[in-house]
Amino acid sequence: MAIKTLEEFTVEAQAEIDAQKTSNGGDGLFVQFDDVKREYIDVEYDQAVKDLAKLKLKEQDYGWIKKRQLEYPSLQDCIHALLDGGDTLTDLQAQRQAVKDAYPKG
Repeated sequence: MAIKTLEEFTVEAQAEIDAQKTSNGGDGLFVQFDDVKREYIDVEYDQAVKDLAKLKLKEQDYGWIKKRQLEYPSLQDCIHALLDGGDTLTDLQAQRQAVKDAYPKG
């Protein structure tokens, strides 16, 4: 996996946000205050691009943590394996290693 920079993610985010603008045939992005709904102004679209680019960069750099947490064996399974030892512990170590291999550190 190639590591991207914030600038590269900004270009991607700009293309995605531009595709959403009503001027480009998209549905637009809207903000609502009380009963008044209006489309984003240029400054808000610019901020949306920056926010999306930062989110993509964060996912690239730290997304592996969340993915590992979702797939690691439960704490209860870990305790059970530690108490049982033997094959159960070996299986647990293999499961954890498989998750680490699937989602390497950024």
